[in-house]
Formats: sequence, C-alpha cells, structure tokens
Amino acid sequence: MPKIVEHVHWPDAPDMWMPYAPAIKVTGGTTIYCAGVTAAPVYHSHPHQPEEFADMPEDMDGQARAALENLKKGLAGAGATFDDIVTADRFLTDIEGQDALNKVWAEYFGDAKPATTTVQIVRLATDPRCMLEINAIAVID
Repeated sequence: MPKIVEHVHWPDAPDMWMPYAPAIKVTGGTTIYCAGVTAAPVYHSHPHQPEEFADMPEDMDGQARAALENLKKGLAGAGATFDDIVTADRFLTDIEGQDALNKVWAEYFGDAKPATTTVQIVRLATDPRCMLEINAIAVID
C-alpha cells in the first residue's frame, strides 16, 4: 500500500502559519526511526572525548543547522528526506532559542509540517556545549 500522509487540523483552526501540524495520519509506507542528533559529530568516541566536539557552532542558529544536517544524512541513508518526517522531538537547553530554531527549521522543512514536541531540558548527554537535540520518525514508500 502506498504511503498517504494527512495533516490533521482542528475543525475550527484559524488560518495561520505554524511550524508543525497538530496531528499526522499515515496510511501505508515504511517507518524510519531516527536517533537523536545534535551539532556534534554523529560518529564520535565512547567514552566521549570533548576535543572531538570543539568545532561545534556556539549559537542556536549554527547548532540548529549542524543538527539538521546530521539528521539529513541519517534520512538520506534510509532513502528519506525532510518531507518524509511525520513527527519530531526537539530538546533545547534554553527554550529562548526556539525562535532561532524555528527560522532554520523552516528553511529545511519548507512546506512539510511534522507533528513536533519542543521541551527545555537541563543538559544533553553528548557534550555540555550542545544546545539542541532532535529525533524524528519518517515514513517512506
């Protein structure tokens, strides 16, 4: 069965731009689960070596771009694109960075509007300089 993705909106929803859909209904397709990515290199030593993360951008705009580029590579490896993402979770160490993230998000997602959750957390596991982590679920075919 071919993939059918429907953006589900409330019956009385106002006509306004939003970076996400309140709900997504998917029929058919193959599901891809993407691990969380940050601005840090995806492939790095364990235990972590802080020097491997020295080139990370220091602002939300740069970290958002780096994290989304990492996500893009993972999606490509599975034969998917940002258009195939149906839901994503966004973890920020400072919620004030959400507007900067949303600007970059719009560049990568265009008209695609996955269901999203955005939360502020104390710290990310990869490196204390990481400001953002994104995981996602995509459906292809």
